[in-house]
Amino acid sequence: MADGPIANSRSLIHRVGDVRALIRERLWLQVLVGMALGIGTGLLLTPESGWIGKEAGSIVASWLALPGQAFLAAIKFVVVPLVLASVIRGIAAGDNPEAVGRLGLRTVIFFLVTTVCAVLIGLAAAYLFHPGTLIDPGDLATSGGPGSASGSSGPAGAAVNGAGGQAPALAEMPRQIVALVPTNLLTALVQGEMLHIVIGSAILGIALLALPAAQARPLLDLMGGLQAVCMVIVKWVLRFAPVAVFGLMADIASRVGLKAIAGMAAYVGTVIAGLLVLMLLYLLIVTVLARRSPWGFLSHAREALLLAFSTSSSAAVMPLSLQIAEEKLGVPSPVARFVIPLGTTINMGGTALYQAVAALFLAQVFGIQIGVMGIMLIVVMAVGAAIGSPGTPGVGIVILGSILETVGIPTVGIVLIIGVDRILDMCRTVVNVCGDLTAATVIGARFETPPEPAPA
Repeated sequence: MADGPIANSRSLIHRVGDVRALIRERLWLQVLVGMALGIGTGLLLTPESGWIGKEAGSIVASWLALPGQAFLAAIKFVVVPLVLASVIRGIAAGDNPEAVGRLGLRTVIFFLVTTVCAVLIGLAAAYLFHPGTLIDPGDLATSGGPGSASGSSGPAGAAVNGAGGQAPALAEMPRQIVALVPTNLLTALVQGEMLHIVIGSAILGIALLALPAAQARPLLDLMGGLQAVCMVIVKWVLRFAPVAVFGLMADIASRVGLKAIAGMAAYVGTVIAGLLVLMLLYLLIVTVLARRSPWGFLSHAREALLLAFSTSSSAAVMPLSLQIAEEKLGVPSPVARFVIPLGTTINMGGTALYQAVAALFLAQVFGIQIGVMGIMLIVVMAVGAAIGSPGTPGVGIVILGSILETVGIPTVGIVLIIGVDRILDMCRTVVNVCGDLTAATVIGARFETPPEPAPA
């Protein structure tokens, strides 16, 4: 009889050991546990919980967020050199300039088509659920809010009803196109201008293809060494990801709380519903074009998606996305090194969808009728803004202001949605990262790339 409790105790110890081993071996599970604990801790730090005062809770949350902020800083430290090395080696890995041209063309077309689809899904979701009709514009905590809505008969109203008076002038387009070409790559590297870094790296990679192999080899070896060093640093940093996620989630939950989310439930639900549809579209693309199991794809990508949710930064997840694409999804290295950094820079389907929903939501709140030209402007502006937006937290709400001004919706309406933007930022970043991995998987499966050159 005495052996019974002892045996049960040993069994329990073994089970606890198995759970610990399971968590220790799987980063995604560690991140998930850290996320759940962080949310619970953050909710306890809110004034509504009654456990701690507002000021004290803010202080504790800021200290809890310290590991997460350090984690993001370490990732930012390694992202710029990793993008530079990855794009150059991704393009110059083979000796076929025509293959590189096809790779770039197919990648850009894929990003443009899926981003347009994302905006259309967002518009459809906003028109289907009409979340703005459930909100009283008097909720705006500003004297100019409702008054601005009634002033839509002026220039703003003209823009919405079809004139589009605030749209960018056609004469400005050549200057904006020229501005895409980096004039000083070193300045772009120092300032972290990702679009200029990608374009400049692509130019260098294409130029290396025109050189004899003996002359190109030293720079390629240098880029290879730089990429290898960056990936070692990434592995070090990712060991602290669960702790970082815990701190970031605790800080976010303490500031946002459940009250803000509940008050904007219709808007939040509409955006999340649209993002889920876009996510299903990506999985359908993977299934049909890459002929892969969607569940297997999600299983391989889950670590990157969880990290994207907790950091709200596709740029911070880029090194992990690159590693997953090559090692788990089987994407050829030249394709992964080109598509993932480029996608992190210009592929923001989730952000474009969110901006479309937010624009129509605020138009519904203020009772502004968006005409056909207004819809077209939203599509063009959302796609263009998504392509040009950096993969950093909170940038979507900034870009939204320019879209609202263009179509004549009072920008004061941002006050209404900024309280829940962080939650939606986390969700749309997951979709953005999923889109990058989808593009790499599909293009890698349907694009023949030459093998990397053998070491000299």
